[in-house]
Amino acid sequence: MNDLTAFQRDILYIVGGADEPHGLAIKSDLEAYYGTDVNHGRLYPNLDQLVNAGLINKGEYDKRTNRYTLTSDGEEVLKTRREWEDDHLDTVWVAHATD
Repeated sequence: MNDLTAFQRDILYIVGGADEPHGLAIKSDLEAYYGTDVNHGRLYPNLDQLVNAGLINKGEYDKRTNRYTLTSDGEEVLKTRREWEDDHLDTVWVAHATD
């Protein structure tokens, strides 16, 4: 997880939270989150890197559309990240509660 970009982590979150999303659905979710256009030339190479890293699977809906799902390694990466975030946020929330 440490070697993933924030953009790649965001892709993992979207893939993990959707029912077999396809590239354009992932792109749409990213654009809604970022509030700006996401270039195909940025999205698809990052999807391919995540596939090559074994974090997502790439399959076909039809001849033109790919679907993506998390692998067990991808799920583990998200779980580990969530635990790390929770540990750090707990520290912040406890500090603010005592202020």
